[in-house]
Amino acid sequence: MSLSRTLRDVPLFSQLRESDLTRLAGLLVPREYPRNGVIRFGHDPCDTFYVVISGQVKVMLIAEDGREVVLSLLRDGDFFGEMTLLDDEPYAASVIAMEESKLLVLRRDDFRRCIRDLPDVAFGLLRAMAGRLLEADHKIGGLMLLDVTGRVAHFLLEHASRLGEEHVRGLPTHQVIAQMVGSSRETVSRTIGALTTKGLIEAMPDGIRILNREALESAAGQMLRRRLKKPYSGEPTRAASD
Repeated sequence: MSLSRTLRDVPLFSQLRESDLTRLAGLLVPREYPRNGVIRFGHDPCDTFYVVISGQVKVMLIAEDGREVVLSLLRDGDFFGEMTLLDDEPYAASVIAMEESKLLVLRRDDFRRCIRDLPDVAFGLLRAMAGRLLEADHKIGGLMLLDVTGRVAHFLLEHASRLGEEHVRGLPTHQVIAQMVGSSRETVSRTIGALTTKGLIEAMPDGIRILNREALESAAGQMLRRRLKKPYSGEPTRAASD
């Protein structure tokens, strides 16, 4: 498959004209990272925009005592790095490949030319940033107002909404989920076990299946139900936190 066709499957670039995709394909450079490979360290200067083509990466903060907080998981079509190119400030988060991953990179000057010359890309980035702010609001609200069961339920529903189906495949480990919901691996394991025992979810070889969405939404909290009911639309808001 040509790079132009690959870019057509990236939500941020899906509305571009063929000539613009061809131009963009000439600027992007592929890079491959092994499992656990560091894509970038937090606070390091960065002059690159990244698009995930295959695999999975995590955006994370590492405390001085070694504790890790996972801000987001990025998959095919997701992108990151734009914030540092827009404000010229290093970002605190590190980005690590969770499995063998292939990314496309765009240098700072080329990125800024794309923003200037391709309005659809600029508009897509604005939509993504608005979506990111909304996600951050919900995450902060969840951490403040929901117990661990609610936060885990919200995490599972969010993944199901993103995939557009009740069978949630490719879930991260309980340790990574714990780092995302602000809990411990043991507590997350117990919580998922309890949700399974109550018949809200079913464990599958490749993930979980939601059996009782209404009860799971109730556990996630009334304030989040309306958002979680909206299926993923494929719009550029798919991007996760940089």
